[in-house]
Amino acid sequence: MINSKTKTAAFLLFLAFLFTLSESRAIILLPQPLESFKINSTQNANTCSYTVKISTSCSSVRYTRDQISLSFGDAYGNQVYAPRIDDPHSSTFESCSTDTFQINGPCTYPICYLYLYRNGYDGWKPKYVSVYGYHIKSVTFNFNTFVPNAVWFGFNYCNGALSST
Repeated sequence: MINSKTKTAAFLLFLAFLFTLSESRAIILLPQPLESFKINSTQNANTCSYTVKISTSCSSVRYTRDQISLSFGDAYGNQVYAPRIDDPHSSTFESCSTDTFQINGPCTYPICYLYLYRNGYDGWKPKYVSVYGYHIKSVTFNFNTFVPNAVWFGFNYCNGALSST
């Protein structure tokens, strides 16, 4: 015979089980390397202006001499490519700092992917990259991890999933 304490304990255990199943969890996607990433060399003639802000983490190297490239775009094949945004003659991407760049390229609707490419030996840890434009909603990609050498590294939220572009 089951007593009331056992029934109460079973009921509480059941409620805890239901609560665990119904608890929502935020999914934070981390940047991923993408070796198959291709730069689109046939970009359309429409030109838009973008402001790109890159914040370097305080836990990054003091400064990097590495070559840094950037590419972002939309799900419709519009791609902006900046082949080298670092300045080889000054201290670009110092730790605990934010660098701002003006980049022109095809118009995008909306930006759903962004990749960085680093080539060098110093290393670099961006905190985030934000892209602003007159015609688009601003978007921020949170990295907060070191960018590996010689591979495109970033995010692709096009079509709701990480995929190659």
